[in-house]
Amino acid sequence: MDFIKHIESSQIRTDLPTFGAGDNISVHYKIKEGEKERIQVFQGVVLQRRNTGLDETFTVRKISSGVGVERVFPFHSPFIDKIEVNRRGKVRRARIFYLRQLSGKSARIKEKR
Repeated sequence: MDFIKHIESSQIRTDLPTFGAGDNISVHYKIKEGEKERIQVFQGVVLQRRNTGLDETFTVRKISSGVGVERVFPFHSPFIDKIEVNRRGKVRRARIFYLRQLSGKSARIKEKR
């Protein structure tokens, strides 16, 4: 058991900022196409963070040409170049799946002051 924790601790990232549900973030994700590698930015609202340690993931939702797009990112993935927190959202729960049913102005989240 100690051996597994030792290996996991070497792969856990500490350079990423703290963020939670309701925050608007930009995830700079490395994408490989053949031999080339480029960085694609996925900007949206964090719906949830789940699990702990190396298994931790977070879900980001954005609206792309009128269609809601959600993507799940592994938190400690080596393909994440960086994460920028654009706005801190004021929400009262850890998982804001109710945002899926809302559209337009009602889907806005107040900013934390």
